[in-house]
Order: sequence, then C-alpha cells, then structure tokens
Amino acid sequence: MALFAPPSPPFPSRLSCSYKPLPKLALNHPSPFLSCVAPYLSPRPISITTQLLVSSPTPTCRNRQAFVVHAAWTRRSKGDKTKKPNRKSWKQRADMYMRPFMLNVFFSKRFVHAKVVHRGTSKVISVASTNAKDLRNTLPSLIDEDACRTVGQLIAERSKDADVFAITFEPKKNEKVEGRLWILLNTIKENGIIFV
Repeated sequence: MALFAPPSPPFPSRLSCSYKPLPKLALNHPSPFLSCVAPYLSPRPISITTQLLVSSPTPTCRNRQAFVVHAAWTRRSKGDKTKKPNRKSWKQRADMYMRPFMLNVFFSKRFVHAKVVHRGTSKVISVASTNAKDLRNTLPSLIDEDACRTVGQLIAERSKDADVFAITFEPKKNEKVEGRLWILLNTIKENGIIFV
C-alpha cells in the first residue's frame, strides 16, 4: 500500500505587509492605512481602518442633575408634615441627648409631686413628694407654698447626690410658670441646679 504525501500549499507561508504610520503633527488625520499584499491574491491592496479614540479635554455631561449635591433640610415643610405626621423633627430627635435630664412636676388636690427623669433610659434620678412618710406628718399643709419650697429643696439635694447639676423643664401646653410652680422652680435654682 503506497502512502501519499500531502500536497504542498500553492501559496507561500509568509505575507509581505507594509505599514504607514500616522504623522506626529496631524492629530485630526484619518486612521492609518494598513496594506497587505499576498502573491497568490490579486495585486489590489486591502485597507483595514481603525478608529482612534481621542478624548476631548472637556467631557460633556448629559445628566447634570447627577452632579448636584442636595442640602439636607432640617426644617420640615407643610407638605412633609401632612404626609408623615408622626415623623419627629431634628430638634425632637437630638433634644433627648442635648438635655437628658427633665423635671416633671404634678400638683394634685392633696399633694405636690416632683421627679427628675433621664429621658433616654426613663430612669428616675430623684423624687420628692409631700405624700412621703417623712413629709406628710411634719408639714402643716401639703399643697401650700412652704410645701413647694420643701419639695424643691429635696429635689435639688437628691439630684446633686446623683451627680446631676443641670436639668430642663418644659411647661405643658397653656401652662404658665407662676404661683406654686414658680416657687418650686426658683427653690431648685437657688439650691445649685442649673436649668438648660
């Protein structure tokens, strides 16, 4: 059985290529011309065009809103209040940490109650009431001005024992700081507590 050798290719293995580079000074010149000529093909040159990617010095911005930094508004508009009525404002959220200790005062028909509460943890720091055992048997009246001075003095002393020297008081709606309330707050202030 005779073995046949594969026929030799009718074209040479090497191609003759010529490359014409782009001139250095002509930046806007069209793409360079690349021509390849093979002896087994037609003598007509083949041109391959390539695009030059030249970036412009000033990039164009189609969407200018993407680069706008919007300010964070702390004041709520009327529309936001109607849409989200339960959302707290910045002052309501930060006030608990800026003024952590609050004084609560309650005047009943028979007694006077006052306490200092930590707003973040709802922990009671100091309490004074004319309904306590040590006061209700010694004071002649449990709701007069002398009882308010005694409660204010006890609140101030017990707050200083708990290392609290600054408290805040916010009156209720339509509540005026006068009469017994003013006496109690003034007594606390005279005993070394600062109102912030």
